[in-house]
Amino acid sequence: MLMTQPTTQAISPFFIVSNVDQTIAFYCDKLGFETRFQEPDRSPFFAIVGRDGAQLFVKSDGDTSPLPNSKRNPSMRWDAYVYTPDPDALAVEFSDHGAVFSELLKDTHDGLRGFEICDPDGYVLFFGRPK
Repeated sequence: MLMTQPTTQAISPFFIVSNVDQTIAFYCDKLGFETRFQEPDRSPFFAIVGRDGAQLFVKSDGDTSPLPNSKRNPSMRWDAYVYTPDPDALAVEFSDHGAVFSELLKDTHDGLRGFEICDPDGYVLFFGRPK
């Protein structure tokens, strides 16, 4: 008898942020994400933002500060890798929406093509694909 292996559909990084409303605005206004959930409706402490298959959980409690990877070790600065089959076109779209790149579109030394964007709390997202 052939057994079917259970599947996984996505993984979602969980970022501690300083202000959930500010984070929602950044991801939605600059990167074209949507708010998929927030609690409560006004002045949320928790939210899920996403675009296509990529999503982030963000939470703030007022007592815990964000700690992006770059603050722990500058050479390991990425907090999330977001696969995109066409990083060139996505970079143009983000630029058109006023996003600021922390690293411009390029071919990296580790065999990827993409760019980096830093969110308001310093989390670094790499948008790209293998060359």
